[in-house]
Amino acid sequence: TAPRRNATPARDTAAVSRPNDPVEKEYERLLEADDVAQTEVDAWIKEANAFAEKGAGNPANTLNLRIEQRFAEVRKAYESFLRKNPKHARARLAYGSFLNDVGEEEAAVAQWEKARELDPKNPAAWNNLANYYGHRSPVKKAFEYYGKALELDPKEPVYYFNFATAVYLFRKDAMEYFKFTENQVFDKALELYRQSIKYDPTNFVLASDYAQSFYGTKPPRLEDGLVAWEQAVKLASDDFEREGVYIHFARLKLALGRLDEARKHLNDVTHEKYVILKGTLLKNIAREEASAKTNAAAIKPPA
Repeated sequence: TAPRRNATPARDTAAVSRPNDPVEKEYERLLEADDVAQTEVDAWIKEANAFAEKGAGNPANTLNLRIEQRFAEVRKAYESFLRKNPKHARARLAYGSFLNDVGEEEAAVAQWEKARELDPKNPAAWNNLANYYGHRSPVKKAFEYYGKALELDPKEPVYYFNFATAVYLFRKDAMEYFKFTENQVFDKALELYRQSIKYDPTNFVLASDYAQSFYGTKPPRLEDGLVAWEQAVKLASDDFEREGVYIHFARLKLALGRLDEARKHLNDVTHEKYVILKGTLLKNIAREEASAKTNAAAIKPPA
């Protein structure tokens, strides 16, 4: 299951309504500076990893110091803005997301709580706090807060996705909170996933996460999972994603006893990263075929 996602406020709402407001202009520049810093740091990390893979030294301490200094600039900018504009809810929300990204979870929560107090109708604050409670508990508070986020913005796919993930992962808590049976909890999670896909129909990650959820139902809803993967494969953006779905096709059809079809799907898997999975599935198919032959021979009547 994919990780839950934090949300940031829409950037242009206030800027459009007050295009000449110097506070909103400064806020926009602040968000842009945050984005630039995050992009630069991501590039540094990828570069360092690439050098390490080639056998070069990996001066982690130097890289960490460089990252710390770069983010310190962004932190200073946020704090300066909030000293001047302490009631700017969206800035507190964005600062919380920044703090969460750099690993300061408790400080992030403090900013999100303040944003919620300042603007209780901002769904992103409720969503981000729900993510926190989903990780740290009480989980039932996460259910409540996701519900509030969706009440405020019933067309945001991220909120449905996060809510679905929490319900699916914390089924016992969901059973107590909603007064549901386990199967009803599964049904609720699946419906939330479908709502997420409804509002973001071209998102492969959403579609694949929904499809994977059918493995965990009791009993596994294999046919439903197969239908979901058939929809997901249409959204794959490259061969790697597409062949990953073929692996799932093979896995499901093996479980359903459709061995020839499972083998055909694996014939289309050529990516090196799937070599081990492909090999394991082929061995399992061969084992099932051998077992079927043995059983057939055992029940064959004598001539």
